[in-house]
Amino acid sequence: MNVVETAIEGLVILEPKVFADARGYFLESYNERGFQAAGVGARFVQDNESCSSYGVVRGLHFQRGEHAQAKLVRVIAGCVLDVVVDIREGSPTFGRHVAVELSGENKRLVFVPRGLAHGFAVLSETVVFSYKCDNFYNKGSEGGIAYDDPDLGIDWRVPADKIILSEKDKALPRLRDLGKVL
Repeated sequence: MNVVETAIEGLVILEPKVFADARGYFLESYNERGFQAAGVGARFVQDNESCSSYGVVRGLHFQRGEHAQAKLVRVIAGCVLDVVVDIREGSPTFGRHVAVELSGENKRLVFVPRGLAHGFAVLSETVVFSYKCDNFYNKGSEGGIAYDDPDLGIDWRVPADKIILSEKDKALPRLRDLGKVL
């Protein structure tokens, strides 16, 4: 597995070895020993999957306090722009983001450590998005940041008139209005 460091501490892009032949392909999407060797030591307790259509933006989401979650995200089919924002107070990269294209074709994974907000925009007709979490979801601890926060300057690569948001995501505050996050 190839490990690509990013500008945000702890946030890494993982490129698994893909074994392809005339029958198709095989890859290990997760192997605890391999991931620990790559510096990803999270113990995952929950798997989630979503299916979305073009223009859907999910995020930017996070869990607070003792319910904070690290995530290992990937796309099974389709393509997204995956976006992660550092919201760790005192971090030298606080408020900065990393965006990476994930697809069923490139088979990349992103490890999102605790203390970062995560979201994605669907760039293909549909997408099947999968992620592992190292802590169980807790509704009372969920938080989020507006996808279009001008201070973040994220280019979601979807025209504004094509973006589809949940009612909850439409009401998310800007990062500067969150106060103490974690």
